[in-house]
Amino acid sequence: MPAIRYPEDLPIAARRDEIAAAIRDHQVVVIAGETGSGKTTQLPKICLELGRGITGTIGHTQPRRIAARAVAERLAEELEVPLGGVVGYQVRFAGETSRDTLVKVMTDGILLAELQRDRDLRRYDTLIIDEAHERSLNIDFILGYLKQLLPRRPDLKVVITSATIDPERFVRHFADADGRPAPIVEVSGRTYPVEVRYRPLLRATVDAGPVEVDQVTGITEAVEELWTEASGHDEVPAHDILVFLSGEREIRDTAEALSGLGLPDTEIVPLFARLSAAEQHRVFAPHSGRRVVLATNVAETSLTVPGIRYVVDSGTARISRYSQRTKMQRLPIEPVSQASATQRTGRCGRLADGVCIRLYAVEDFQSRPAFTDPEILRTNLASVILQMRTLDLGDIAAFPFVDPPDSRQISDGLALLSELGAVDADGAVTPAGREIARLPVDPRLARMLLAADRLGCLREIVVIVAAMSIQDPRERPLDNQEQATASHRRFADPHSDFVAFLNLWTYLQEQQKTLSGNAFRRLCKSEFLHYLRIREWQDLVGQLRQATRSAGLATARDAWPETIDTDAVHRALLTGLLGQVGVWDEARRDFLGARGARFAIAPGSVLRSRPPQVVMAGELVETTRLWARTVARIDPAWAELAGEHLVKRQYSEPRWSARRGSAVATERVTLYGIPLVVGRTVALGKVDPELARELFIRHALVEGDWTTRHTFFHANQALVDRLSEWEARTRRRDIVVEDEVLVGFYDQRIPAGVVSARHFDTWWKKASRRTPDLLTFTEDLLVREAAGAVDPDAFPTTWRQGDLDFAVTYQFEPGTAADGVTVHVPLTVLNRTLDTGFDWQVPGLREELVAALLRTLPKPIRRLLVPVPEHAAATVRVLGERGIGPADGPLAEVLAGVLRQTHGVSISATDWDVDRLPAHLRMTFVAEDARGQAVASAGSVSALQEVVAPQLRRQVSAAAASLLRTGMRSWDIDTVPEVHDSQAHGVVVRGYPALVDRGDSVALEVLPTAVEAAAEHHLGVRRLLLLTTIPPWKQVLGRLSNTQKLALGHNPHGSIPALLDDALACAVDAIVTERIHHPPRTRAEFDAALQAVRTHVAARVIQVVDLVEPILASHLTVVRMLDAMQAPASADLVADVRAQLAELIRPGFLADAGMARLRDLHRYLRAVQRRLERAPSELARDSARMAEVLAVESSYAVLLERLRPAQRGAPEVVEIGWMIEELRVSLFAQGLGTAYPVSAKRIQRALAAIVID
Repeated sequence: MPAIRYPEDLPIAARRDEIAAAIRDHQVVVIAGETGSGKTTQLPKICLELGRGITGTIGHTQPRRIAARAVAERLAEELEVPLGGVVGYQVRFAGETSRDTLVKVMTDGILLAELQRDRDLRRYDTLIIDEAHERSLNIDFILGYLKQLLPRRPDLKVVITSATIDPERFVRHFADADGRPAPIVEVSGRTYPVEVRYRPLLRATVDAGPVEVDQVTGITEAVEELWTEASGHDEVPAHDILVFLSGEREIRDTAEALSGLGLPDTEIVPLFARLSAAEQHRVFAPHSGRRVVLATNVAETSLTVPGIRYVVDSGTARISRYSQRTKMQRLPIEPVSQASATQRTGRCGRLADGVCIRLYAVEDFQSRPAFTDPEILRTNLASVILQMRTLDLGDIAAFPFVDPPDSRQISDGLALLSELGAVDADGAVTPAGREIARLPVDPRLARMLLAADRLGCLREIVVIVAAMSIQDPRERPLDNQEQATASHRRFADPHSDFVAFLNLWTYLQEQQKTLSGNAFRRLCKSEFLHYLRIREWQDLVGQLRQATRSAGLATARDAWPETIDTDAVHRALLTGLLGQVGVWDEARRDFLGARGARFAIAPGSVLRSRPPQVVMAGELVETTRLWARTVARIDPAWAELAGEHLVKRQYSEPRWSARRGSAVATERVTLYGIPLVVGRTVALGKVDPELARELFIRHALVEGDWTTRHTFFHANQALVDRLSEWEARTRRRDIVVEDEVLVGFYDQRIPAGVVSARHFDTWWKKASRRTPDLLTFTEDLLVREAAGAVDPDAFPTTWRQGDLDFAVTYQFEPGTAADGVTVHVPLTVLNRTLDTGFDWQVPGLREELVAALLRTLPKPIRRLLVPVPEHAAATVRVLGERGIGPADGPLAEVLAGVLRQTHGVSISATDWDVDRLPAHLRMTFVAEDARGQAVASAGSVSALQEVVAPQLRRQVSAAAASLLRTGMRSWDIDTVPEVHDSQAHGVVVRGYPALVDRGDSVALEVLPTAVEAAAEHHLGVRRLLLLTTIPPWKQVLGRLSNTQKLALGHNPHGSIPALLDDALACAVDAIVTERIHHPPRTRAEFDAALQAVRTHVAARVIQVVDLVEPILASHLTVVRMLDAMQAPASADLVADVRAQLAELIRPGFLADAGMARLRDLHRYLRAVQRRLERAPSELARDSARMAEVLAVESSYAVLLERLRPAQRGAPEVVEIGWMIEELRVSLFAQGLGTAYPVSAKRIQRALAAIVID
C-alpha cells in the first residue's frame, strides 16, 4: 500500500474524515463538491485508506477518455507509483492495468462493457461514479443498474460525485427500502472570488443601432481585456486563459485569430477529445510564459487545467440531440444551461481572484434552463436497450433510471435495433444482436462490421468505419478551397464517397512506406490533409482490428487487396444505414428518404452534380435543410435484401400468366416509405396460395388459357367449345353451365397445394395413373337441365350458293365487330360469290331479323303491324308454309309482297331502313387465303371484293397465266372469252378476260369481276382501234375555219391536239356502238369494227367537232360572266356554277359523255347562261332553287360514297347525274325544255332504287 498524503490546499482534505465515515457507514454516499474541490483525485485515496481495493478493485469512472487518462496520471503522481501498477486506467482500445492494480480509472463505457462478463461486478468492492451530474447515457444506465445491484451486493460501496447541481436527485434515487435517502456530503470548491463580466456580441452604437460582432472578434477582445487585467495577487504567476468553444472548427478559427494578435510570450493550445494523447498532455505539462487554452466542453468537468485564472465563455456547445422526425442523432450548437455556465465559471479563481467573461447578456443567462437535459432524454437508446436486453435486465420502461426516458425514445431505439437485426419482432436479442453488443462501437457501425465479415470485406470496412468515426482528414480551408478540392479529386470515386476513403487510405499507406516522418507530415500539409486526424484514423483502424479479432471476426491479415469488391463493401455498409437510404425525385429535385424525410446531397460530394437514382448516406445532418454526407450509389436490390425484415411488400393486380403457367401479381416494395421496387411481377403462389390456386383453376383449367399436353385438358376444351358453339349459334347463355360449376368440379378433385402448372404436373403424373378419368368432363356435367333441344338445321355450319359451299361460324359477343353470323369465303372463289341470298340470314335468326326489319318501317306503317313479334312470327310461318326462301329474291321485296297479301299493308323499297338493323343480324364476310388465314372482312360480299381487289387480281392472273398477253398493238388472237375458269388448290378459279388499255399498247388480262372486265374491255378495244387507225387530222383541220380554231382553243384539255384526240375517241365509240352494238370479243367482230371506223371516222370526228364548237363557245361566255360577277351577294351563285362547270367541261369530257349527249351538254350550258343573266334581279328565287338542287346533289354524293368504285360507273348510277342536270334546266331555264319529265322527287326515287351491295 503506497503512502497516502492529501494536498492541504484542496478543500476536500478538510472533510476527508467526514467523508470516510460516511463511506464506512453507508453503502451509497453522494459527494457534492464544487469545481476545484479535489473530489476527483482525493476520493480514491480516502477509499484506499479505508481498506477498500483489497478484496476487490476500486473502480473510478470518468465520462471522457481524456479525463480518465489525466486523472489516472495525476493520481499515480500523487501516490508516487508508476502508472499501470497500483493505479491503472482503461479506455476504449487502450489502457494500462495489472494484477496489482488497486484503483482503476476508466470511462463509464468500459464499466458497461464489463457488465456482459461480470453481471454482479464482483471484480470491484468500491465504485466511484464521478461527474454524475453530467447525466450522460452511460451514467444514467450505470446508476439505474446499481440501484438493482446493491441489494445483491451489500459489500459493494458506491460513491457518487457531483457538482453542486441538483445532487438531491441522486440522493432520492438511492434511498433505501425504508425510504431513507443516501447521505450527502458537500465540499466547497474555489477559494478565491470570481468576477463575472457580460460582454454580449450584440453591441449598441450611437448612430447605427445594435450591431452584432462575430464570435471570433468577441473572443479576441475578451482575451485582450484579460491580458492586461491587474490582480491583488500578482505574486501568483498563473495568468492563463481558458476559452470555451463549441467545436474543433471554432477552435481552429479562433486560434488563427489569436495568433494574429502577436501576444508576447504566449502559447495558443487547443484541447478537445479527438486530439492525440501527446497533444492532450501538452495542456497539463509545465510551461513558461502564458497560455490561452481553447477547449470544448470537455474542460467543463473532470479535468482541471492547471494555471487557469481567467475564463472566456462563448455560451454555446454542441449538444447531441435525437430528432423524432428524422430519427437521426444531431449535434446542433445550442446555448449552454445555467449549470454548465456556472461550471465553466468555476474553472477559474482556484489560484487567485478570477474573472469570467461571458459573451452574452445577463438577461440571456437568466432566461436559460437551469440544467442541461440528461442525455437519456435527448438521444437514441438503441445501444442502452441492446445492453439491457443482452444482460436480461427486463423491460426498459420498468428500469430504475434517474429520469425515465420517453416511451417514443424507447420505441425508436427498438426500431433501430430491429432495423439492424439486433432484436426480433418480439424484442428478443438475436445472435447478431449479441455479436453487435460485444463490439465497442455504435450499433450501426458494429452491424457493418458483422456484414463485412460475412461478405469477405472486413478489412476495407474497418478502414471506412474508422473514417466515419472521426472528423474528415481532408481539409478544405476557405482561402484555399479550390486548390484543396483539386488535390482531393484524385481520391474521388464517381459512384461512392465511401470508396474515396479507401482510395485515400491506400495512397497514405503507400506514401508512408516511402517517406520519412517529417516528409510525410509536409506531404499532408501540402495536399490539404490533416496530419493529426490521419494519425487518429490509423490508430482507430488498429484498435478496431483488435476489437474485431477479440469478437471472433475473421480480420484479414494479408496485404491490402489489389482490386476492391466495391459491391460487397457497399452491401456491408448498407446493413447499418438502412434508415439513410434515399430515392431521387425528379419532380422535386431531391431525395425521398425514410419516413417521408427529404434530403439533398451535401456540397463536396462527387455525386451531387449527377445524383443517382438510389443512394445511401453515411450521415444525415440538419441545418437549413437535411443534407446527406458521404453518399454512394446503391442497387435497390441490396437494400431489399439487407432490409428483408423491414421492407413492406404490397401486392396488386393478381392475374393469371399463361407464359409462366402460374398466377402472378405486381409487387411494390418499400423501405420506411421509400419505393425500392415498383411494378415487379412475382409469383402469387408464395404470397397468396389460396388465390393463386383459384386463378390457376379458373383461368388455366376452366378458361383454357394454358399450353399443355394433358389428354383430359384437350378433351374437356373440345367438349366445352362444341357446346359453347351451340350457345353462339342460338345466341343463348343457358345451355352450358356456369364457370363456377366447373371451378367447383376441379376444386373438389385437385389438392390444396396445387397452385400452378408446375405443381399440377407433379401431382397429376401420379394421380392420372390411379384415376385417369378423374378430371374428364361429361355432357351431363356441362349441359343445364333446362337447356332444351336445339335444331341443328336452324343454325347450319355451311351456306350453299350455286356450286359453292361456305363455312359459317357464330359468335355471341355483343358490341364486337364479329358478333353474329360470319361467312368464310375462300379468296379463290370470292370473285364468283354474290350478295344474293345472304340478306335472309340463317333460319334460326330469320324470325328475329323480320321483327327487326318491321321495326325499321316508318311509324304510320309500323302501327299497322303491332305487336311486331307476333306479326314477325306469323310472317315467317307463311314464308315456311309457302316454301319461300332466298331463291325467291331479296328479303325486303319478298316481305313487302307477303305483307301486302296477308295484311293489306303497302311497303315500298324506300321504307325499309336496313342500316338500323342490329349488328348481329347483319352477316359478316371474311376472305381467307389458302391456309385459312383471314385476309379481310366486310359487311357484304361486294364490299369484301373491293377490299381485297389487289389480292383478287393477283390470284386470278396467276391462275390464268397461260391466257395473259402484253404489248398488243393489233388483234392477234382469236377470241377474248367473257369467262375463264382454271384450277388452283383444287378449287375452280373464275376470271373475266378483258383487253386493258396500256397507252401505247393493249394487254390481255383476266380480271376478278365482270363489271370491271366490261369497263376495261371497252377502253382496251377503243385503244386497239385507235392504234390500228390513221387519225384523219388532215381532213379535219383542213375543214376548220380560223373562227372555229379560235373557239376550239378555249378547251379544258390544254391544247387543240388533246381536244381532237378526245373527239376521235368519242367518234370511235359512237361508230362501234352503231355498227357492232358492243365491244368486240372475236377477231371477226373486231375486224368489222375496224373497217367501220376506218370508213366513217373522218366524217364522224367532223360531226363531233361541229358539236363541241358551240359547247366551248358557251363555256367561254359563262366563264366571262362569272368573272364579272364580283358582288358578295352573288358569291354562293358563282361557287355553285363553277362547281357545275368543273363536272361538265373537263379533260376527256367528250368520250365520257358520248356523242349522243353533246347536244344536251350544249343545252345545259345555255341554261347556265340564262340563269346568270336573270340571277342579279332575282337572287332570292335563285337561292331557293339552288337549295333544291343542292339537296339532291348531296343525296347523290352520299350514294356515290356508299357505292363501290365499280358500281359508280353503272349506267343507272351515271344517269342520275344527268337527271340532276335536267333538273337544273327545269328550274333555271325552263324555256329550253328538258329531255324528259324531271323533279327532285323523281331523282330521290331513282336514288332509292339503287341497290347498294
